[in-house]
Amino acid sequence: MKPHTRLKRWSIGGLAVAMALAALVAWLNLRDEPDLSSPAAAAETSPAQIQRGAYLARAGNCMSCHTARGGTPYAGGRGIDTPFGTVFSGNLTPDKNTGIGSWTASEFWRAMHNGRSRDGRLLYPAFPYTNYTEVTREDSDALYAYLQSLPPAAQANTAHTLRWPFSTQAALAVWRALYFSPGQFTPDTRRATEWNRGAYLVRGLGHCSACHSARNALGASSTPLDLAGGLIPMQNWYAPSLTSVAEAGVADWAPEHIAALLKTGVSPRGSVLGPMAEVVLHSTQHMSDADLSAMAIFLKSLPPTPTALVKSTATGNTAVAQAGGKLYEQHCVQCHGDQGRGIPGAYPPLAGNRAVTMDSTANLVQVVLNGGYAPATAGNPRPFGMPPLVLVLDDTELAALLTYLRGAWGNQASAVTAAEVNRMRAANNR
Repeated sequence: MKPHTRLKRWSIGGLAVAMALAALVAWLNLRDEPDLSSPAAAAETSPAQIQRGAYLARAGNCMSCHTARGGTPYAGGRGIDTPFGTVFSGNLTPDKNTGIGSWTASEFWRAMHNGRSRDGRLLYPAFPYTNYTEVTREDSDALYAYLQSLPPAAQANTAHTLRWPFSTQAALAVWRALYFSPGQFTPDTRRATEWNRGAYLVRGLGHCSACHSARNALGASSTPLDLAGGLIPMQNWYAPSLTSVAEAGVADWAPEHIAALLKTGVSPRGSVLGPMAEVVLHSTQHMSDADLSAMAIFLKSLPPTPTALVKSTATGNTAVAQAGGKLYEQHCVQCHGDQGRGIPGAYPPLAGNRAVTMDSTANLVQVVLNGGYAPATAGNPRPFGMPPLVLVLDDTELAALLTYLRGAWGNQASAVTAAEVNRMRAANNR
């Protein structure tokens, strides 16, 4: 065979493979698409449906992302930083030109279920349709009815500022072909109705796995239902595993303590800080006791995955132990006590505290650097807080203090280095 003939056949073969892959990507992005070809009849809405939609919007914490700081609620414009650039949330008010006033309920459902806008454009998964695909059509319609009842706000959407090729629809289509498949919540017939309600809320509208799961280099989690913990991109907080007894697993908690944590931000077994405090403040404290109880039952049922603790060697260093202990006496002992037991209802214990001893030190560094504050909720309107030490301790001092905490009073966790503290301090200043 002549070389040019072989090259021609290879070119044709390569083109055929490329076309086949393009067709596969297109098909994977069009799976389970609703039929929008015929105009849908206008659905009648009722006050009860709008009220339900308002509740669901709270449960999904929609306003937090779709409201710019100091802006009109739900008018969008909030920048969401990602490793690939910034995505700006859209206007969900019923303005016909800049919002969703001209959308139909079916088009809104397509965005929720399929991650596709009214004009067919693929949506970025900063809008967590990878979880919302589990939301029922009935709940989607209630959300739509509520959003359509809001005052329209004429605010044009801000263009995303993503790096190439992540800014292209082609790259997004490939990502979706690899990592997204439209789905639906299927109740487990072996489980009670309350468990299934909790699973539906945690997996779908609550989109808990959006934070509580690790992500790969392309920003995808291994599975939308994974709750094994992960670093929250760009926020520098670690969302602990909800299945690990060494992190935030609650298999041994009483359901009422789990529900109390979601309702008030504090419970006899722990408290919330950082990004989770915002979730409780804006979302879960407004949920019904029945739904919080259902979520608690589901979370308690997650199979626990024990995590081995790495024993500290740095606390064996007398100089580090003495330096850290002295810093503890100067800055911490008045609230947390000389034995690290804290004060019930005010200051958490540090002895045996999983937030202190878990493998990831990100949250511990963040709290001591920048302070830690539980949310001011109806059930806990005046929470106690932890003052920041970012201007008080340098990297070496803070590392010694945290290393001391992780090895004192029976705690057996690895040391914290000055380099770790420096990286976190630098990341917070970007």
